[in-house]
Amino acid sequence: MMLSRLMSGSNRSLDLPCVCTVRLLDDSEYTCNVQRDAKGQQLFDLLCHHLNLLEKDYFGIRYVDPEKQRHWLEFSKGIVKQMRARPPFILCFRVKFYPPDPAALKEEITRYLVFLQVKRDLYHGRLLCKTSDAALLAAYILQAEIGDYDPGKHPEGYSSKFQFLPKHSEKLERRIAEIHRNELSGLNPAAAELCFLRKAQTLETYGVDPHPCKDVSGNSAFLAFTPFGFIVLQGNKRVHFIRWSDAAKMKFEGKTFNLYVREREEKRLVLTFIAPTPEACKHLWKCGVENQSFYKLENSNQVRTVSSSNLFFKGSRFRYSGRVAKEVMESSAKIKREPPEIHRAGMVPSRSCPTISHGMRLSSVPRTRRRAVHISIMEGLESLRDSAHSTPVRSSDHIDALSPGVSRETVISDEAYTPCSSILPTPVCDPLLEPAFGQQVNGSPCTSQEEEGDVSVHSVPDTEVSPPALPGLEVDNERESESDQGNKFLQSVLRLLAVTLCLLLALLLLLVILAESDLELAFLRDIRLTPEFQQFHYQYFCPLRRWLSCKLHPIIRLIDS
Repeated sequence: MMLSRLMSGSNRSLDLPCVCTVRLLDDSEYTCNVQRDAKGQQLFDLLCHHLNLLEKDYFGIRYVDPEKQRHWLEFSKGIVKQMRARPPFILCFRVKFYPPDPAALKEEITRYLVFLQVKRDLYHGRLLCKTSDAALLAAYILQAEIGDYDPGKHPEGYSSKFQFLPKHSEKLERRIAEIHRNELSGLNPAAAELCFLRKAQTLETYGVDPHPCKDVSGNSAFLAFTPFGFIVLQGNKRVHFIRWSDAAKMKFEGKTFNLYVREREEKRLVLTFIAPTPEACKHLWKCGVENQSFYKLENSNQVRTVSSSNLFFKGSRFRYSGRVAKEVMESSAKIKREPPEIHRAGMVPSRSCPTISHGMRLSSVPRTRRRAVHISIMEGLESLRDSAHSTPVRSSDHIDALSPGVSRETVISDEAYTPCSSILPTPVCDPLLEPAFGQQVNGSPCTSQEEEGDVSVHSVPDTEVSPPALPGLEVDNERESESDQGNKFLQSVLRLLAVTLCLLLALLLLLVILAESDLELAFLRDIRLTPEFQQFHYQYFCPLRRWLSCKLHPIIRLIDS
């Protein structure tokens, strides 16, 4: 009786849906309920429906495991099986494959989402550029979000209230305001965003999502994949660029990542890097395989399953599932619908900036409240939620640092804009901050006092939250890791047996050709004339052939009758 109660309780718990909170590119949150057996594709389709997005192949969903390792959600696998934590799950909607030419995108909604992603890259130091380019990009953002310069609304120094880049200087802020005031008047938001993307795509680090590692000499470096190839960054300099057509293959073993590069005269160059952990190395390898397949191949029929090792029966195997860039462009050209409405918001404080002060935001722009929406993945959308895009507002401390008499460590040189001493990887926030993100899960509106009090908690970098450890989770993870190791060992043994059987069949085929065929090739004739082969032929092969003939003759006679 007790056992039946326990079993019925566990079955009910398995049927309960899981809560997923997805952070969108405008820093709003989208909350839904998913069934425990739901695939990643179902959640992604639900998000794209919510965003009214058709050109969705450029985007993906990313999450962070309890060990603070980032992963892209695989759409062909179950959501719960991929997450190494217990619900509620925290995920992020991000651009996975940057379009090589953003101007060629069919719909404005797609360009707007790519604009939001590249704007985040600029703010977090992943998009490196000269000071002049940084000022122009920031001015485009200003024009797209607050419109034309208005002396009544935009007093002297208005551009210094907003954080476009990791580091600012007074000279840079004056240049941003000058470009916005004198050169961009009359551009509507869509035109300003398009100009921003056209300028950003000309930069070397457009589309970069850096993976930290070390080279064979122990020097720190960042590996990244762009629409045009594989790059290696050290500090703020690009030291290697390999086009996708020159990248032969990518392999990894443990923490070691190898890139094989084609060179002239049929020579190959091997670039070797050491990742921080084996999981980070595997994530790097998967990202490389997916990016190469997406940008290099002509169609998805050319996609092949690749192995992480040169040995058939060892290592991981992975296959990119999805359309390639050329197919996506052809599909986009066939879209025929009325352009969807885009809900743009003005500049409001964003939690993507760690030092935001509510008192410094523009008083002419109201704050948009977020509403969480509970949606069952099997039932579809029940309602839409507000979408607010925001550019971080700089804190008073940050602005005071630029006043006379204070040391200015963040001044940018006139030659090159280097947002930091090294390009910044996407950070992962402290798990202790996560409870604050769940306060609005039920969609209950908070008061203005609550909003003001929570801003310091919500103001974290471009983060993907690592779930906190829960009681019993470590034991479950150990069991899962032991099970995974057992499965990998079993797969290796089966592959070894398969290779052995293939070799035996090949030897048997060669033996039959030597003994029974009439081929008069020179090397076959030489083998037949050797004493060892003749002894084997008369002592072993001929008796075996007669025995098989005796056994098979009655069967053949029975079939003929």
